[in-house]
Amino acid sequence: MKQVLTIAGSDSGGGAGIQADLKAMAANGVFGMSVITSITAQNTKGVTAVHDLPVSVIEAQMDAIFDDFEVAAVKTGMLSSVAIVEAVSRRLQKYGVHTLVVDPVMVAKSGHALLQPDAVEKVKTVLIPLAFVVTPNVFEAERLAGLQIKTLADARLAAKAIHKLGCRHVLIKGGHLLSEKATDLLYDGRFFTLYKGEFIETPHTHGTGCTYASAIAAQLAKGKPLPDAVHTAKVYITEAIRHSLAIGHGKGPTNHFYFLKD
Repeated sequence: MKQVLTIAGSDSGGGAGIQADLKAMAANGVFGMSVITSITAQNTKGVTAVHDLPVSVIEAQMDAIFDDFEVAAVKTGMLSSVAIVEAVSRRLQKYGVHTLVVDPVMVAKSGHALLQPDAVEKVKTVLIPLAFVVTPNVFEAERLAGLQIKTLADARLAAKAIHKLGCRHVLIKGGHLLSEKATDLLYDGRFFTLYKGEFIETPHTHGTGCTYASAIAAQLAKGKPLPDAVHTAKVYITEAIRHSLAIGHGKGPTNHFYFLKD
């Protein structure tokens, strides 16, 4: 079984972050491993506290994984500070990670900032250049590209700007794109590929970004070319949203194992 590592924050509510990543990886047929960067006190209503782990502990977790496992792909999520971004990037280079999915997590669904303002620039200069694919949502793509995105044409310009930061591919997740809802845009430096999906009207979308990026990492680890990996992951996340769970009293989580019957 292919082994995939997620480096991200923990969500005590189980809907996003490390917990969502590991569920998505299992659902997509790989063995998930984790490096926890931050602990969040979080539920479907919001984030109430964040504690960043010491850099030495984050590095020790990464060393333990790469010392023992054959890591087929890595996905990064919440890396909240300059120090964490730098440490994770150094270790990724040290271990020669090529199949790297960077989900540039900036803000929780509730609006709580998960990436410190001074760390945004560090993500752009030291992490994104290592990425095989970067998977920002519209808000994150606007921050990374320095452009406002309202239309698909805007998203194309943003994808080109992000690609110039040094990554191999850019996937702008268009769930929030008002003109083309549920349409994602993949750019490889030359060509664009559109992934049109069904927009499902539901408030219960907690953890969708984490889940989507983790599913892509899992499919890449299993040997699928990126366009196929994105397609498979998009079908998966669409169904996970369709069967999302109305639990808690806020924005409920996607259903990672919707395909399992009672």
